[in-house]
Amino acid sequence: MSNHSQAPVVWLLTDNKPGHKNQLKGLGNRLRVLTGAALYWISAEEYPVPLWRALLGVAPAMDTALPKPALIVAAGTGTHRLLLALRRLGKAKTLILMKPAFPLGWVDGAIIPAHDEVKPANNILHTEGVINTITPLARLTSKPEALILVGGRSEHFDWDEDAILNQISDLIARYPQWRWTITDSRRTPETTSERLAELQSPKISVVHHTRTHDDWLSHQLAASRAVWVTPDSISMVCEAATSGVPTGLLNLNARANSRVANGVKRLTERGLIAHWADHASVMAEQAERHERLWEADRAARWVAANYLAAFQKSGKEARQ
Repeated sequence: MSNHSQAPVVWLLTDNKPGHKNQLKGLGNRLRVLTGAALYWISAEEYPVPLWRALLGVAPAMDTALPKPALIVAAGTGTHRLLLALRRLGKAKTLILMKPAFPLGWVDGAIIPAHDEVKPANNILHTEGVINTITPLARLTSKPEALILVGGRSEHFDWDEDAILNQISDLIARYPQWRWTITDSRRTPETTSERLAELQSPKISVVHHTRTHDDWLSHQLAASRAVWVTPDSISMVCEAATSGVPTGLLNLNARANSRVANGVKRLTERGLIAHWADHASVMAEQAERHERLWEADRAARWVAANYLAAFQKSGKEARQ
């Protein structure tokens, strides 16, 4: 087991879904800075767990090369059985990054988006939206470069291809001196992607999501002075807002009682993102942003204080 002089070993249990991996990576990266954590990725698919093991907390045989963990963090429903089976492993603390389908008392802690409306408790941290890997930018570019992130069909908003294309065309026409980079996502309908591709021009780059890489978004955000996002993806909205780049929402009709729509609404109410009607404020030359959204850092500090207190670095190191 790690002692006080060593870095904590943190196991990250993943179901390999990009959104869940992103949350784990965002938290893990900050834990590494704050506590020197050594991160070990474990794919739940490689350790199928029968229900009885999960219910009784009986760990499966794990890779013997893995060092004993101080903390086990899981994201995604596909990781739940493995997390529960490991909950009595040594002195490891267990943490879930979502509202789980099992009683919260079965794990040591949970980090849950506020829009899931889980009752507050000492072992729960509520975040605005979902944790991501984006680091807030120290300064914004002064170049008129804008980024547009297009999602697609979801259970939270009514997808309206014509409305999205019209808003994008409107923005490009209103701000002719700007350069635009547009990308779609895995959920974008093919017809929408085809229509976006037709916008390609000397001032408009259209990048299909299959031509992007892991760090593509963070590089694009760093080079942008404004970003526009469709509201159907809470992760895209939170990534844009975290960067500190002025962020606007393209309009889609929200479905009734959608948690994601409520999460997006919370961000607009806090002034972290703007509605389509406020496009002038998004596109204006910005003074330094007053409030920052950096939930990966806030969550990591909470985890470090509550579950890895023995390993925290000095304040000076932690501010890096």
